[in-house]
Amino acid sequence: GSGVPLGLSGILTSSLFSQGEAGLPSSPLLLYPRWQRAGPSRVKRAWVIPSISVSENHKRIPHLLVQIKSDKQLPGGVIYSIKGPGVDEEPTGIFSIEKYSGKVFLNAMLDREQTDRFRLKAFALDLGGATLEDPTDLEIVVVDQNDNRPLFKQEVFTGHVVEGAVPGTYVMKAEATDADDPETDNAALRYSILEQGSAGLFSINETTGEIRTVQVGLDREVTVADMAGDGLTTIATAVIYVDDINDNPPEFAKPEFSMEVPENMRAMDIGRLLVHDKDLPSSPNWLAHYTILEGDPDGAFALRTDPHTNDGVLSVVKALDHERQDRFELTVSVQNQNQLHPSAPQTTRALALVQVQVLDVNEAPVFHENPRLASVTEGAPPGTQLTTFSACDPDTRQPQALSYSLAYDPADWLALDPRSGKLQTKRVLPGRSPFLRDGWYTALILARDNAHPPHTATGTLSIEILEVNDHGPTLLPPTGAMCSEPGQGRGLLLTATDEDLPPQAEPFHFRLDPQLARNWSLNPLNATHSVLALRVAVPAGLHSLPLLLSDSGTPRRERAQLLNVSVCPCDEQGDCRTRTAAASAAGPGLSFGALLIILGSAILLLCKWDPPAPPRPAQGPAPPPLSVPQRWPCWRPPASAVTSAGDTRGCWRRRRTTCGTTSSITASRGGARRTR
Repeated sequence: GSGVPLGLSGILTSSLFSQGEAGLPSSPLLLYPRWQRAGPSRVKRAWVIPSISVSENHKRIPHLLVQIKSDKQLPGGVIYSIKGPGVDEEPTGIFSIEKYSGKVFLNAMLDREQTDRFRLKAFALDLGGATLEDPTDLEIVVVDQNDNRPLFKQEVFTGHVVEGAVPGTYVMKAEATDADDPETDNAALRYSILEQGSAGLFSINETTGEIRTVQVGLDREVTVADMAGDGLTTIATAVIYVDDINDNPPEFAKPEFSMEVPENMRAMDIGRLLVHDKDLPSSPNWLAHYTILEGDPDGAFALRTDPHTNDGVLSVVKALDHERQDRFELTVSVQNQNQLHPSAPQTTRALALVQVQVLDVNEAPVFHENPRLASVTEGAPPGTQLTTFSACDPDTRQPQALSYSLAYDPADWLALDPRSGKLQTKRVLPGRSPFLRDGWYTALILARDNAHPPHTATGTLSIEILEVNDHGPTLLPPTGAMCSEPGQGRGLLLTATDEDLPPQAEPFHFRLDPQLARNWSLNPLNATHSVLALRVAVPAGLHSLPLLLSDSGTPRRERAQLLNVSVCPCDEQGDCRTRTAAASAAGPGLSFGALLIILGSAILLLCKWDPPAPPRPAQGPAPPPLSVPQRWPCWRPPASAVTSAGDTRGCWRRRRTTCGTTSSITASRGGARRTR
């Protein structure tokens, strides 16, 4: 029947060609499409164009692959073209077509491992560029060749097997790859061992590459080859480590070792213990562990392992005393860090005897009582024995003599016997001195032996200067003033001072003559003060009262003193009325400044006023003279100076001033002497 041509005709592939060299077609053939009847139905192709096969690495190029023809031949001719990867897409320039004949050529060698097929589109156009038919698919398949050697995944394979492993023990697996087509024999791999250190030690599975033991061995090489083509091969190295097991216990190089150590040394290595072990060096099966079993009850020694040599290093960690013990015998054992393998012969731990000799060295003298305390009373005469401050020499096995000297005697108070260490005073020791600290004097004594080289020791001597009650208390001040009416005013505050220090001084005791107790009273205020008051009214004027002052020292010191009291008429405030007379005499009209001048002048006059002498009795001796100028005292301790406990020492014992007479007292404890 009649019909119309469909599509492009005659796409040729290697399957449609007679095969020539290298699997390439010898000459292209033309295929024409079948015809279909005309009708309203859709036009379809009557056959499917098979793929074109071409071998990779083909070197004769350009090479004709196929020729295509269109059924629609026009008077002016048909123009053919192809598009796709290898033509106008990367990689470009591999294929080309003659536009008038439709011949498709291969222009470059192909590599299947890079691209295994190309899919192109073939077009048929008239001279005006109009499409004559629909594009037709053109597939070019690259045929694999055995052009790639197999490659091991690594150059060196490492495996481990313990010594004594039974035959057939798995060691490792050698793996390789081949870039050729895995569907062909070009990529089929076979493994084999080329050589090994000793024949028959290991075997390899030719298809899987697994290596297993036949006997125990060391290094060997492995080869792999593919099955087709040139049978390309690659070589890799398999390193098999025979892992050690602890089947050899360590042993001492000799049964006894001798060492020496100076006494008084610590943190010091004194010797090494040598052992032998046949296991793999530096492995836990080889490393030794040492133990001191006997001979060191105080833990004076330590034993560690040198990781490089496996020696046992013996050190002393506590100072040894030659005089106490001059020799040690240590029993030492050794074993591996790992336990012995069950296949090893079961033996007891290796033992060794270590003799350690403690060497005698010169040691410094020792003051067993340091610091040494001594005491002496103040004012002790020169030559007073203090103490014997001697040292001892720890070197009891060396005949040595000790000598003594004063290393520090700041006041040059002491004399020292250089042979015995006896100390005595060289001069009178005072109770107060800048060299004393809280009544203590410090000196340093040096003890020295006669060894070569000599050693010295320093001892501290602390001497307490004992306070002696060699001074009685003194009334301060010996004068005062008070109101003549009993119960008026505050009374007269009395105080005392003593050149001695407690406990040889306060508390002080104030006592009146018993004959005066009817008119006067003394009431203790605190340890250093007492208050004089009137029991009855007495005449105004100067009264001389004998007092007896005593301290609390041992023995107690007493001192009789005279207190001169100026008794004056009382005003409303309990003060002497004559003190305000001048101020009240100032009349009105005076300025405030003038009033202040008058008041000041009156106070000065009162201070310098000498009271009239008391009437002399008709019979009897005249009264004793006053011990201080008869001037009216113008100072009275303020109320704020008396604390809740009545202590006024802080203000009374610093500085006291009376009109016309000034007394200064400087007090200290263990320091400068009091001055008045």
